[in-house]
Amino acid sequence: MFLTGKHLSRRTFIRGAGAAISLPFLEAMTPAGRLSAQLRAEADKTRLVCIEMVHGSAGAAPFGRENNFWSPAETGTDFDLSPSALSPLEEYRKWLTIISNTDVRMAEAFDADEIGGDHFRSSAVFLTQSHPKQTEGSDVRVGESLDQMFAKRFGQTTPIPSMQLCIENVDQSGGCAYGYACVYTDTVSWASETEPLPMIRDPRVVFDQLFGAGGTAEQREEIRRTNKSILDWVASEIADLQRALGPSDRQRVENYLDAIREIERRITMVEAYNESGEVRELPTAPAGVPDSFEAHVKLMFDLQALAFASDMTRVFSFKMGRDGSARIYPESGIDRPFHPASHHGNREENVRSFMEINRYHVSLLPYFLDRLNEIVEGEQTMLEKTAIIYGSPMGDPNVHNHKRCPLIFLGGGNGALDGGIHLRADDETPMANAMLSLMHGLGMNDIDSFGDSTGEFTFRNAAAQPF
Repeated sequence: MFLTGKHLSRRTFIRGAGAAISLPFLEAMTPAGRLSAQLRAEADKTRLVCIEMVHGSAGAAPFGRENNFWSPAETGTDFDLSPSALSPLEEYRKWLTIISNTDVRMAEAFDADEIGGDHFRSSAVFLTQSHPKQTEGSDVRVGESLDQMFAKRFGQTTPIPSMQLCIENVDQSGGCAYGYACVYTDTVSWASETEPLPMIRDPRVVFDQLFGAGGTAEQREEIRRTNKSILDWVASEIADLQRALGPSDRQRVENYLDAIREIERRITMVEAYNESGEVRELPTAPAGVPDSFEAHVKLMFDLQALAFASDMTRVFSFKMGRDGSARIYPESGIDRPFHPASHHGNREENVRSFMEINRYHVSLLPYFLDRLNEIVEGEQTMLEKTAIIYGSPMGDPNVHNHKRCPLIFLGGGNGALDGGIHLRADDETPMANAMLSLMHGLGMNDIDSFGDSTGEFTFRNAAAQPF
């Protein structure tokens, strides 16, 4: 209990010169009575993460389908993940919902002059399930994205309604190719059908936004110049707060601040190396961006987990790749660049190699699930409260089609997802149907259609029910 006998506001910040550190949910924030129920309800809000990985999957190719390189052969609850790129999720299969065999028709070419432009319109379709207007100008048009629809309903009481993150360079402007503006491939989040939202690549920028690391450029420079942690600038305020809290809350705050300090330390180390004059693998990337793909992704996952813990935001979109990327992922065991590897020619060895790249990307998700599972808020873990969408708007990248696109849901979504199941859709089922059903499960029941949806998601497995 808060030792003064008063409750602590859920929106309490530890403030100091150039810093404003939000707090995790504490016992001191739940006094007895009607207000307690109100605060507990606020603590039980659902979080949403939408992750796009470009270039589809090896499992959408003919050879990959035969060998279950993405989704397992079995539907229902008794499925074997071992042959598939999803095998790294075995430990979290109870939180895994596999939706296979859905199509993203809105990413297909509608007219002859759109043929060949799949890579330059697909990302805009992933969370909108709408067909982009072909233009290289500013008159872009596609649709409002799922993450922003959720944020407008459930993210308005947080300091930041939503955040958009990415890994690859998305700072292009003007036209890219095949008559499409670069913004279509540079973001997955659209506030409206004509308002693309920029994505943040630099972990330092994310950190500064979340933890108020300097209200001005001068303050941020002062913090870095002195080589002090942002927590050092609010040390006396932290000490005052800790003296007023009970033992369990003190430990919770201490663990939370340790996590902030550790992330800040990692970002600072990355910046120091990248500014040291050493040759970089990503010479044009900001100093806060690690050359290592894995280190970068994990930093972004840690920042998302801490943002959820402090309720700074409840909505993230995360673009983990950019169409046409030639990045190599040494940890995958494959030395071919990403985009060339996706054009596998349906040759057995090449399809297997591309599957290993898919598996490597999926293997980073348990790190995020671990972080969410470690955060306890009220009577639930953050993993129980979070719905995660992971997928691609492309199916078989070798032929640039958008059939049998990879899609999985993770987490509990506050009861929206049961997990532990593989659901195979009927042929030609829009991915939008699965997203519409999830939206209903997340509380957006008044939305009758989404993109090219044809209705509620129904399944071939008679034992399975819509969300």
